[in-house]
Amino acid sequence: MQDVYFASTDTIATTIVWAMTALIKNPSMLKKVQAELRSALPTLQNKAMVEEEDIVTARLPYFNSVIKETLRVYSTIPLLVPRETMKDCTIDGYEIPAKTLVHVNAWAISKDPELWKDPFEFKPERFLEDERIFSLDLKGKDFGFIPFGAGRRGCPGITMALATLEITMANILYLFDWGLPDGVKREAIDNDISPGLTLHKKNPLLLVAKKFV
Repeated sequence: MQDVYFASTDTIATTIVWAMTALIKNPSMLKKVQAELRSALPTLQNKAMVEEEDIVTARLPYFNSVIKETLRVYSTIPLLVPRETMKDCTIDGYEIPAKTLVHVNAWAISKDPELWKDPFEFKPERFLEDERIFSLDLKGKDFGFIPFGAGRRGCPGITMALATLEITMANILYLFDWGLPDGVKREAIDNDISPGLTLHKKNPLLLVAKKFV
């Protein structure tokens, strides 16, 4: 259980950094998702912060699309848990013998131009404008979008990870307005990656938060 917890928190934190990187580079998207949250949750019912029940009961299509697009574009876990073939098989014309260790590249799948138009561009709207994309399930039912893996060896912490990601992002975006430090231009914000089992942002993202009133 401890392993699940620490793995989930690491990937959640990394995903949040990438989400804020994408949004601060695209101010119109940032304003749009904040406007949706603040319209759907106008008073938070006199609570100090957004809670899970608020997200579950509210209609937040653009917010949900931002979450999905972040998981697609940035793919913090690029390679899924290795599999071993149980018998000889053929995959896309390649003969794979039994007992072969197979790695599934979730990062590459989420950038496949046959599945995704402009695959390297951050476009949350794609999940709202295309019925096929909109209906994709990120919990492993559709192999074109498997940020948490699929099947019996899918991520065991998916439920906790998604809930925590959504609640944290909702609070960050609802409670604060975000900007860049003085002298920093959006063009200077990069997407450089620190390679590893988890794809962290190489250079720290520095933002200025102003409490929303």
